[in-house]
Amino acid sequence: MNLQTMKRALHGALVPVAVLLIWQAMSTFGWINPQILPSPVAVLVKWYEYLIPMEAYTPESGNYLLWMLSGELPHDAWASLSRVLGGFAIGAGLALPLGLLMGTNKTIYKLFDPLVQVLRPIPPIAYIPLAILWFGLGNPPAFFLISIGSFFPVLMNTIAGVRQVDGIYIRAARNLGASQMTMFRRVILPAATPYILAGARIGMGTAFIVVIVAEMIAVNSGLGFRILEAREYFWSDKIIAGMFTIGLFGLAIDIAMNALNNHLLQWHRGLEH
Repeated sequence: MNLQTMKRALHGALVPVAVLLIWQAMSTFGWINPQILPSPVAVLVKWYEYLIPMEAYTPESGNYLLWMLSGELPHDAWASLSRVLGGFAIGAGLALPLGLLMGTNKTIYKLFDPLVQVLRPIPPIAYIPLAILWFGLGNPPAFFLISIGSFFPVLMNTIAGVRQVDGIYIRAARNLGASQMTMFRRVILPAATPYILAGARIGMGTAFIVVIVAEMIAVNSGLGFRILEAREYFWSDKIIAGMFTIGLFGLAIDIAMNALNNHLLQWHRGLEH
């Protein structure tokens, strides 16, 4: 990690650290009810208890690494993350080809756009009764809801990216004798990639929102389910620990997607600078 990266990380940590210190001070001086809002230290302790295995290690437990990951938090985190990635793959996998077709073909755009504009404003949460009716309980309704949440950001950004390709590039490719497929592969798709990746980033964020709601209603595992369970027993520290876990997962995936964007768009950055 170079000095510039460390400076950016420290600069970004200033506000969160200040908020945590103020929060801890308010808890220490008794200005807030610990049952309503436990201190950061109490949340950290609960998060650690949530993380560690519930039983002591014995040789009969098998592999030590598997035992270390046998706590509630690793199981719930993996359940939520697998649903997010699976639902996002389904939603983006359907949205990308449709978006490319709608962006490049006016006839297909006119056919599908009215339906898209009717369905797009409907929040994924509104589909919960239908999802349970169609798929029952468990992972299928969760995948369905997450894929809907991911579908429209990727679709709309893909369409926008394709339709906003500079006409100069297209005319230049035509003058050079490029075929339709070559033009799509070498001109349209690269020019639309920044929009597509931006849509994927938004879609992934939406997927995290939807998975928590889906787990609170349709499944009996995952971070959303555990937060709802903690509410039933008034475990505020466990609720906040689960919320912070979701935030950390979201931050990690956003950083990874941003790094992927920067890697794939090196040529684009180079043109800008």
